[in-house]
Amino acid sequence: MTEPSSSRQGLLRQNPAFVRFWVASTVSDFGTYITTVALSVLILVVLNGTAVDQGLVNAARWAPYLMFGLVAGIWVDRTRKRTVLVAGDLGRGLVLAVLCITAIVGVLSIPALLVLMFLFGILALMSDAAYQSFLPQLVPRPLLVKANARLQQSDTVAQTSGGAIAGGLVALVSAPFALLIDAVSYFFSGAVLLSLRSPIPEQPAPRGGTVSSRIAEGLRWVYGHEYLAPMAWTTHLWFIGSAMMGTVVPVLLLKDLGIGALGLGLVTGCAGIGAVIGTLISTGLGQRLGTGWTIIAAALIQPFAVGLIALAPLLDTGPASPGSPAEWPPQLWGAFALAASGQLLFGFALGTQGPLEMGYRQAVTPDRLLARMSATMRSINRGMIVVGAPLGGAIAASAGTGTALWIASGIMLVSSVSLLCSRVRHANIDEQLLTDDAARE
Repeated sequence: MTEPSSSRQGLLRQNPAFVRFWVASTVSDFGTYITTVALSVLILVVLNGTAVDQGLVNAARWAPYLMFGLVAGIWVDRTRKRTVLVAGDLGRGLVLAVLCITAIVGVLSIPALLVLMFLFGILALMSDAAYQSFLPQLVPRPLLVKANARLQQSDTVAQTSGGAIAGGLVALVSAPFALLIDAVSYFFSGAVLLSLRSPIPEQPAPRGGTVSSRIAEGLRWVYGHEYLAPMAWTTHLWFIGSAMMGTVVPVLLLKDLGIGALGLGLVTGCAGIGAVIGTLISTGLGQRLGTGWTIIAAALIQPFAVGLIALAPLLDTGPASPGSPAEWPPQLWGAFALAASGQLLFGFALGTQGPLEMGYRQAVTPDRLLARMSATMRSINRGMIVVGAPLGGAIAASAGTGTALWIASGIMLVSSVSLLCSRVRHANIDEQLLTDDAARE
């Protein structure tokens, strides 16, 4: 018998280490979504960059995952996870502070921004690898889905309000000062994690074996597993479409529609609202429909959501109209509503899928392989951003943002249909936990 949902929820609230981790993660999430909006405004408005520049900066941010991701998993396996998390938070705060100062004094350029975001990406890579393998040190495996749901709910609440707050902040104090707020959030998160004590003793992996053999072991685990393998391959493809979308949507909203930083923040916030709803029902849907079928259903929704955003420019037949929402003409409001609806639906699907997929990965993976599993998935997924982000920018610059978004939608559709045709539809996290418990006994 598994524990009732209400009992698991209570156990999480009674876990002080998880609560501290949750607080640190939530504060950092708020800052991250402020940066998402502020960085796009900085590139496209302050530095007068193009869609290609937006794609290159996005690629620079995620390039370390492609270059060092597999090695990072091994290093994190052998290192205290809390130490890595603290160093990653403090380092990222410092990078953003430097970015803010250089922008204010007028010496920031696109090449300099590429270098700073590459350094930011290295620190994020190490933190991400430690983040997913540190959570099982805080909560027992039967609580992982609930814990991931709580973390993702906080993330989506931050996305909901963070985007709108960011738009207002950028309009009020400028993009560089908005980035400084994210730097402060990372410093706060690092300080909280520094005071955290794990209830489950952390045991770094033994140092035996060569780097290549340990990388190979992680790759064999992910791509040899009957359920993790199709999850991995289809997610890699999905990330190409998602990276194209992430590059093109700010260009569409800021350049094509001209709705400004506040409009961009409001649309981003709609994705957060949808994600909050998705995470609230994720666990219940997983129990009712099964883990695999719920993941697949959520994946099938996403390409249609991107299609709604791609239709938005068709409703705005007038010239770009920068200004406050009170000054927008009716056709611009229609385009805004369509883009916001697409983001709402997209966020809902991600919020539904995320906790179940992450919880399943963690539940089926042995402790000694957790960091390598996470690093393998994340490094290749983020490596696909290095492909998709510049591709989206190039297509948007040559054929228009609408075309780029339709291609992104098509890539996501191929990914979700491939997932539907795989064995993932039979995956069930509750059955896996019972099997693992029986094996331990």
